[in-house]
Amino acid sequence: MSAQPAFELPERLEAHVPPEARGLARDDVRMLVARGDGHLVHARARDLPDFLRAGDLVVINTSATLPAALPARRTDGVVLELRLSTPLPGGGDDRWVVELRAGAEPFRGGRAGDVLDLPDGARATLEAPYLTGARLWAARLDLPEPLMAYLARHGAPIRYRYVPDVHPLSAYETAYATEPGSAEMPSAGRPVTPSVLTALAARGVTVAPIVLHTGVSSPERGERPYPERYRVPAATARLVGATRRWGGRVIAVGTTVVRALETVAHADGTVEAGEGWTALVVTPARGVRIVDGLLTGWHEPEASHLDMLEAVAGRALVERSYAAALQAGYLWHEFGDVHLILP
Repeated sequence: MSAQPAFELPERLEAHVPPEARGLARDDVRMLVARGDGHLVHARARDLPDFLRAGDLVVINTSATLPAALPARRTDGVVLELRLSTPLPGGGDDRWVVELRAGAEPFRGGRAGDVLDLPDGARATLEAPYLTGARLWAARLDLPEPLMAYLARHGAPIRYRYVPDVHPLSAYETAYATEPGSAEMPSAGRPVTPSVLTALAARGVTVAPIVLHTGVSSPERGERPYPERYRVPAATARLVGATRRWGGRVIAVGTTVVRALETVAHADGTVEAGEGWTALVVTPARGVRIVDGLLTGWHEPEASHLDMLEAVAGRALVERSYAAALQAGYLWHEFGDVHLILP
């Protein structure tokens, strides 16, 4: 059982708006670099190439963000928000795992058979609780048009209470997003701009893609991650293998990349292409097999992602990093600062 860093996140360290609204470029957010010898460096995200070397491989998640939040009303008049999380395996576009919200909080009063009215005459019917608890549901959607077109017209990006204002979907996309499917932005890559990618290439660092479509992030607080869709292309798998053979490092941009890569990694450190659904939970006991470093955001107390960070970096370095970030006033959440771990 992992002992996660014990801390409280003060409200002043929550990023309430995108960095652009604070007068910063995307790649100008702060980046704390944690090295394996315990040395910590305060830098900016634009400095990422300076901490890598020729022969390293940076792996990014090219999943794009869906406008996954829809206004909903139960037949008894209760006003809710329905958040699409991930499609049910084999369910097509019309059966999804959904989360219900009432204002800023999860709505736990749903019942099997509840029908929710959605915009333009659409409906969602709750079928059964998903996994455990009363917060996530398997639901059937009855839409007047294909799902992506419907969301483009009526959906909005998922937004939590710490972001009081509405921002366009573009604020929730990485610069390299190509394939819509994530309920929420794989936010560790937000500061990786085209200029950062260009600088990586100039330094001799290769960049390769995977896809992992994220579900709603709210389950991370004290709950285990649930299955998500992923794809590791053959070209990326070959690059991972080649990088390890020539002594380079495999650097994951985000915990989603770690989950996808480690899903297709064998115990001997080899990796192969793969796609489907992954239920892998990376813990310190399981460890990592092919990921050598990680660019990630700052995770909340009790978040399951902290176990993954400990698997990559070890408990002592994670605790040291989080203590330094709190002391130096780093900002949390999707519009906040980042953490480069190079153990």
